[in-house]
Amino acid sequence: MRILMVTTEYPPMQGGVGRYTKNLVTALRNIGIHDVYVVCNEKGAGDFFGLEPNNKRNPDILLELVDKLHIDVVHIQYEHGLYGLKLGNLNPKNTTTNIDSFYDMCKIPIITTFHSAYTFRQWMDLVLPIRKKETDSKLRTYAAMLFGYWKHLINYKSINNLNIQSLRKSAAGVVFSNYLSKLISGNGSDGSCNLIYHGSSSALQIPVTQKEARERLLLPSISRVNYNNNKDNNNNMNKKIVLALGFLTATKGWDILENMEIPSDWIVVLNHSKNHYNREIIDLKSLKNNGKILNLQKDFLSDDDLSLLMYAADAVILPYKVCSASGVMFDALAHGLPFIASNLPFFKEFADQDLGIVVRNRGPKEYSNALETLGRNYSTYKQAIDKFKKNLDWEFVAYEHEKIYMKIVNRKEKMEQTVNSSRK
Repeated sequence: MRILMVTTEYPPMQGGVGRYTKNLVTALRNIGIHDVYVVCNEKGAGDFFGLEPNNKRNPDILLELVDKLHIDVVHIQYEHGLYGLKLGNLNPKNTTTNIDSFYDMCKIPIITTFHSAYTFRQWMDLVLPIRKKETDSKLRTYAAMLFGYWKHLINYKSINNLNIQSLRKSAAGVVFSNYLSKLISGNGSDGSCNLIYHGSSSALQIPVTQKEARERLLLPSISRVNYNNNKDNNNNMNKKIVLALGFLTATKGWDILENMEIPSDWIVVLNHSKNHYNREIIDLKSLKNNGKILNLQKDFLSDDDLSLLMYAADAVILPYKVCSASGVMFDALAHGLPFIASNLPFFKEFADQDLGIVVRNRGPKEYSNALETLGRNYSTYKQAIDKFKKNLDWEFVAYEHEKIYMKIVNRKEKMEQTVNSSRK
């Protein structure tokens, strides 16, 4: 079975889609599916190159590889922006990406993993007053925002149609949540959307204790089992750690951290980076909250460093303004950490499984109260996470993908046998 894995973003390029794809490919090869070929941007360490977000020849490059490698299944990691999404300024019918035509041209079965889909409110909330140049005035910034509102308003249906059409032209779709499935396939009525959670496992061959992890990272030290016995809450070496991690974008909502009344026995550890296509200018230098926010400034973390930081922590905080899916949340759950998040449909699906808390109203006080609630009921969330996280193990995720691949290949072979028989 020969798989062509398609993504414009792939390590060492920084990005969640690239990291996910790399780990999936490694897991597939580890279970015996060795003929997985990665085609990506020339800056990535794939097997074949040439894909670019703004390259209109992406479909031609893929068709050539399908023919050259005798591919059985094409697996596309589909995130609109990574394939040069262009919104129609006046006519929504002009909204397109530089991979759409491949779905019509390819004769080989396609599997599509969907990384983003939005409700109308979240789609509109993507438009924020963002400075992209140091010289941008407030007038220029808000004028760009107004134009952004217009483009988003007229293109909501068209952006959803890109997902819908990609699914219809695929032999199968993969999503990370029921929320995404409902948005893309209309409650999954056609049965073509497969729920396979975003994989995540510790990258460290030998797990470390929280104490060891904090010592290696020079972070405040305390064991999780001592939560309720922590009497010296004013000692900075006796703190529970809640992590805020990810790419530095306005939609992360980290500005709320400055105004939180962070409980005395908690400290926020922040680490952010900028990916290759992000032009937003956001200043977090003043984000200190009376010394209760520690900015690591380690930029994009390697898998090993990410696991080490997760082992050092007690929870993650996700005060996002918009979210289709969160790799940080899945990484946290895989390392046994609960989350606190905004009341967005994606996070609510997992909070309903007692894996974390969503705040009803996105305000500083609500997040502060959620931290206190989490501390009091930590063992309840921990037990639910311990039962759930087996679904995130990369080996399990790889076998779930293998089932889909085999089903599609077997279906293709039966169809070919039927055609050959009819010709005799």
